[in-house]
Amino acid sequence: MTQHSDAIAPHGGHLVNRIVSEAQKREFLDRALEMPRVQLSERSLSDLVLIAIGGFSPLTGFMEQQDYDPVVTDMRLANGLPWSVPITLPVSEEVAEPLKEGSWVRLDAPDGRFVGILELTQKYRYNKALEAVNVYRTEDTKHPGVKVIYDQGPINLAGPVWLLQRDAHPQFPNYQIDPAASRKIFREKGWKSIVAFQTRNPIHRAHEYITKCALESVDALFLHPLVGATKSDDIPADVRMRCYEILMEKYYPKDRVMLAINPAAMRYAGPREAIFHALLRKNYGCTHFIVGRDHAGVGSYYGTYDAQHIFDEFEPEELGILPMKFEHAFFCTVTEGMATTKTSPSNPEQRIHLSGTKVREMLRRGETPPPEFSRPEVAAELARAMRVPAESY
Repeated sequence: MTQHSDAIAPHGGHLVNRIVSEAQKREFLDRALEMPRVQLSERSLSDLVLIAIGGFSPLTGFMEQQDYDPVVTDMRLANGLPWSVPITLPVSEEVAEPLKEGSWVRLDAPDGRFVGILELTQKYRYNKALEAVNVYRTEDTKHPGVKVIYDQGPINLAGPVWLLQRDAHPQFPNYQIDPAASRKIFREKGWKSIVAFQTRNPIHRAHEYITKCALESVDALFLHPLVGATKSDDIPADVRMRCYEILMEKYYPKDRVMLAINPAAMRYAGPREAIFHALLRKNYGCTHFIVGRDHAGVGSYYGTYDAQHIFDEFEPEELGILPMKFEHAFFCTVTEGMATTKTSPSNPEQRIHLSGTKVREMLRRGETPPPEFSRPEVAAELARAMRVPAESY
């Protein structure tokens, strides 16, 4: 498999673009009042955008049942292409009932703005328990991803979609770099191998360590934090982005690292989401993807390295992006530096590592994370942010 950004094809062969032309936009706007409306959730809006910009290539719309069923059961689209998470538009029976297959449906954002069009080719019932058990490995509604399934409507609307226009991100316009643009930048910089890093948490010393280890063997690092919907107790996206900016300014080589936002919503699907996140970064032009401890996990629903093991269920060439698997990193008090069990002579009592949950608890108590966990400037930013009332975000 040729590993460079010009030749690493998007998943399925070409980069999807479902953003309408100005002429199409005028036509849709003229017909807006006569079309039935469906209001999107925050997650569905993120999905619409990612389909339109090619982040979810080869998808051109919300999945029909012929793709949905094998994705849920076998992690493959109907044509056999690997795909691990269903991309659907679930609605209530009341919303679905008057909609006619073959018709155009207006898609509105959660705030009521007209943002897209669905060509409704199919509406179908799906088995919520089957999706929960297969995708999330549990039916426990305490799992945030499972809760979404059981809270949403029982009918999936399916068909091709169009996005009316690509708006600048309200918080991070300078970091909104879509797949066509990232591929162009990689090509212009001459980067032939690019490793992507995904996180929904503030970046800390363990993250910094594994990204720099990965950077030793590729041309560039693509820091791609997720800024779509997350759990209410996750650190807000603007705080996480400031932490990245601090590290970019002081601790990473400026000519080999790029920071951009991932507009996806978090699903907390653990192993399945690790595959999903990798394929997403393949579409952005990356050749490698970092998979660390409990990637995209939540609570204790998944084994520590299940998200690494799942890559072994596919042939490397069918995924088209190579996972870089890392052990859990920690600060070793023996060597006084970051390490993993592969490199450290320490015993467990000589290792300092804090989970994101523990750090959030520290911050809420007004405590600053120790330098062994976080760079001082990042720790200060987190402590400052957590002192600000939540409603100001």
